[in-house]
Amino acid sequence: MLDLDYSQEFEASREQDFFAAVPPRAGVLRVEMRSSGAPPYLLRTADLRRAAERLLRAPEPGSKRLNLRDVAGRICYRLTGSKFEQTLTFYEQAKRHAPERYREMLRLRPPAVLKVNLPNEYPRCYVTRRIRDDAGFYFGPFASRRAAEAFSSAFLDLFKTRRCQIRIRRDPSFPGCIYSEMKMCLAPCFAGCTEEEYDAELLKAVEALATCGGALTRRIEVEREAASEALDYERAASLHRRLEKVSAVVRSLPGLARRIDDLDAVILQPGAEEKTVAVFPLSAGLLGEPLFLRFGELSSQPRSVEAILRQALEPFGPAAAREREPKAEEGVRSWRPRYGLHRAPPELSEHLSLVSRWFYSNPRDGEILFREDDWPYRRILRASSRVLSRSDGSNPSPADSTRAQS
Repeated sequence: MLDLDYSQEFEASREQDFFAAVPPRAGVLRVEMRSSGAPPYLLRTADLRRAAERLLRAPEPGSKRLNLRDVAGRICYRLTGSKFEQTLTFYEQAKRHAPERYREMLRLRPPAVLKVNLPNEYPRCYVTRRIRDDAGFYFGPFASRRAAEAFSSAFLDLFKTRRCQIRIRRDPSFPGCIYSEMKMCLAPCFAGCTEEEYDAELLKAVEALATCGGALTRRIEVEREAASEALDYERAASLHRRLEKVSAVVRSLPGLARRIDDLDAVILQPGAEEKTVAVFPLSAGLLGEPLFLRFGELSSQPRSVEAILRQALEPFGPAAAREREPKAEEGVRSWRPRYGLHRAPPELSEHLSLVSRWFYSNPRDGEILFREDDWPYRRILRASSRVLSRSDGSNPSPADSTRAQS
């Protein structure tokens, strides 16, 4: 997807011309060895020329720094216009050339998400870092496990689903837990509710998460209006207080967190070339092939930029989202397959980790726009203009150089 598109043979006798040809720009560098069996050395840096000189110039006497002058045969590199593009390029190169170590090289850790284990007879919502295609409902990602647990605790206070980890046996002699005593759980453990009642309460919680609180807010607003029209002002006031509580919980939700199946967005980053914006599509949490909008060249194209965006993003649009939804089944719990995650390739957690690392960074460069019913093409164009104006036609340098050996 993001290949290293420049290469140079290294000859120590012509080192001055060699180093002069390497641009002093941010990018990803791979040093290939003359020995066919030797693994390459991979790094990301804010200055490619300085990194090449550090690795390939004659070392100073007594220096203990890594030097590859005697074993290097060629270098390959890619110029990057943003830290996000640099990290993604490094990830793909590391995964290709060091499949056993690339997670360690990037310090990749699966992001924290909320999971509702729908295949369970009495599902519960909890925080996890394991995302699998087990028909469970996944919501996130969050900045950290602590952030996910804080939101989960406040969110579950709005419903009466269980929080315990015990196996439900529906034993009337079971004493229950503190949540059942406080009437914050329907208590299926001692048959405090029927299966249908618990399933209805669970559906409310899942719908609230799937709509980022929208379904719950609308339902309470309708009930409040009905109570007001019936002159039941005490109930209307109670529903208003509940609505305020729900609104506070929804406001605490980070912008990136949503149902993983619906995590469709575009990430806009400044490109390495002048007047270029890199568009990274995100479909159900998976990063796709980037599109580079070269506005300096597009002015002479017969098609508009919006038409180019439509053609590139059409495979990730509403039709693709509908294809991800399984067919409905008969029965009381027919809604569960519709909300379950049925496609979780191994790279899903890795892509979510890369995206959440960028999204929750401070400061954060670039912009992200989410797909609702369709892609917001006009907003993408306006955001591209802002990205170009902030880059000011120059190549933004990422943070301090970091490196890892493959």
